[in-house]
Amino acid sequence: MEQHHLWNSLQLDSLEEGEGFSKCPPVDQVLLQFLQLFASKGVQGAGSRAKAGMVRDLLAILEVADGQWLWGGCPPNTTLAALRDLVAALSQYAAPPRQEPDGEGHTGSETAVYAATADQAADVGLVFCSILAKVEAARGLEEPGTVDIGSVLHKIAGPLYVFAVTHAAEKPWSKPRSQTVAQELLGSLLQVSGCPSVPEFLRGSREGNDGWFAVVMRCLKPELTKETWQHNPAMKYVFSWTLQQVTRPWLGQHFESVLPPSLLLSDDYRTENKILGVQCLHHIIRNVPAADLYQFNRGQVVYHALFNHLYSKEAQPLQVVLPCLLDLLPILEKAPQQPARKSWTVTPLDKVLRLVLTHMEVEHQLALRRVYAKSLPAFVERLSIRIACHLKRLQQVIIGYLEVADGPEEEARLAILETLKQTIKHAWPRPSCKESTAAVQMSTLRNI
Repeated sequence: MEQHHLWNSLQLDSLEEGEGFSKCPPVDQVLLQFLQLFASKGVQGAGSRAKAGMVRDLLAILEVADGQWLWGGCPPNTTLAALRDLVAALSQYAAPPRQEPDGEGHTGSETAVYAATADQAADVGLVFCSILAKVEAARGLEEPGTVDIGSVLHKIAGPLYVFAVTHAAEKPWSKPRSQTVAQELLGSLLQVSGCPSVPEFLRGSREGNDGWFAVVMRCLKPELTKETWQHNPAMKYVFSWTLQQVTRPWLGQHFESVLPPSLLLSDDYRTENKILGVQCLHHIIRNVPAADLYQFNRGQVVYHALFNHLYSKEAQPLQVVLPCLLDLLPILEKAPQQPARKSWTVTPLDKVLRLVLTHMEVEHQLALRRVYAKSLPAFVERLSIRIACHLKRLQQVIIGYLEVADGPEEEARLAILETLKQTIKHAWPRPSCKESTAAVQMSTLRNI
């Protein structure tokens, strides 16, 4: 076996599984020594190589360690604290490099750093998998003085989940090996926690079990503030993906923790972050009770954040903003705090449609024309008979879009024809029964 400073310093050269650990220092002292040596090494060159060797040595120690040494050799609180600090240090070691807020693209040096990060993540992921394997193996032990497995999970489940999701997807800082290890780690975490899937792990799989979503959000919160979220490139993806796993009715209790990061992302000037933020807001709107949106005018805050995106001249953000608004506006119109409106009162939906029609009248980019045209049928359907208030401008838009070809698939023209169909369906003159009878009688008298 390859020898390193940590392995030699602990005098474990000849240890085999199940042998010799009774003569070893307690596990908390071993982990403390590891953390001290680990922190003393540099982050580049020889220091980086030394850290990589130490991580591999730690993996070798954990693989041959017995459960009694790991969980029963010292006071439980001391072991849990040392394990928590170990997970935090190794997660930081394998985290993607921090970025400047205005950084664009990836330079050659950044690509090399990302490649090194992937290798580090793979090694660290194996260490975490080994820890979870020992936790699973010790699940049935109920000897006095041993560490409670539930307490272990409460210390490390959140950071391990964040680490696994960070490296499981295909990103600049990942490689196939690091992705495979991260996916195995996530599977091991689900197995140890007794959950068959990620959604059940987050929301809770049994009655009385709140799940781990609140714990995960506490881990993410320091990296999702106004001052920090742009420095860590991975956390926005971890937050977005995690949020999408929690649906109604479980998301409502976490509304206050997920809304601010979503608004921060949607308010960024980068197209990618805008889209990510609006997608998060759309998921929240669909899965949070309307009463929570009414409280403290949160729904109005979301509405104004989305309304500002309607002035964008990019097709991609508008593709996600318009469906999001169409789901939000009916909720706002039913707000109980609002005074009773007369049928002709201008609503937020009317304001949004007016702005959309204004942009459509002067828009020449085919991509934007297609996005606007595809959204119109939904507006007509939501407004129903009230679309009659917009007929004059709508007619001009329909004629203008039918006159201009937009490629072989004619997406805009087909969408405009669907708009015309919906308009005829909802706004066609519908006389009352008495008016129809009177008209028939008058026609009969004229023919006599």
